[in-house]
Amino acid sequence: MGLVYFVPTPIGNLKDITLRALEVLEYVDIIFAEDTRNTKKLLNHYNIKKTLKSYHKDNENFLTENIFSLIKNNKKIAVVSDAGTPCISDPGSTLVKELITENIDFEVLPGANAILPALIKSGFPTDSFYFKGFLNHNKNRKKEEIEKLTLLKTSIIIYESPHRIKDTLRQLLDTFSPPIAVCRELTKIYEERVFISSEKDIENLTLKGEFVIVVNNNMSTENDDNLDDYEDKILSLKKEQFSNKDIVKIMQLFGYKRNKVYKLLNKQ
Repeated sequence: MGLVYFVPTPIGNLKDITLRALEVLEYVDIIFAEDTRNTKKLLNHYNIKKTLKSYHKDNENFLTENIFSLIKNNKKIAVVSDAGTPCISDPGSTLVKELITENIDFEVLPGANAILPALIKSGFPTDSFYFKGFLNHNKNRKKEEIEKLTLLKTSIIIYESPHRIKDTLRQLLDTFSPPIAVCRELTKIYEERVFISSEKDIENLTLKGEFVIVVNNNMSTENDDNLDDYEDKILSLKKEQFSNKDIVKIMQLFGYKRNKVYKLLNKQ
């Protein structure tokens, strides 16, 4: 019987592929790729000639049966995503479940991903973390998901696209204490890491490439849940004739959540 290999590919820099990954890509009969055009560039770079077949979220269920047929005919299969590790916010999970159900062996190679480089570059605690992946596109569903994330006292990693990054960061800034780390174009020429603490920081973002957001929700401070403390501080600032906008900024600097400050200001 054949075998399936789940092979990570570089997230940007083509040199980040492992020697073992190259060996497997040379060895297999067929490569199922999320985007055959991107995978072809990688294979051409390393002078690997293989049959490529498209394998993405829209045809994942359908092709699983086809892959099983190939395995039974002693074919060696590699599954790769557009970039990074298959099954991590990319196709492959359905196939893995079916392989386990049918008691068919498969191999998963270690390699490139955007999660760990972004976490390390953020400087936030790395002893534990939660990978969320992409948030729901629906505004209300996204808000609900973000609220649930507040319960996790750990570093939180989120993927986001250029046309949704600003809206997502605004919602995160309303919910979590700054700064929020944003990594863009990891391993590529224009790789960038910025820290978001204000609306101005959000507006200054370059809206190109893929984004990884890291939120530091490790600190469970007394300020988070003590509403009396919030109210006392807000009242003191109001007596000093600070505007609501300035009060929000000042409270954030001391680790208070912006959305809670807004709610209390609106009640007064």
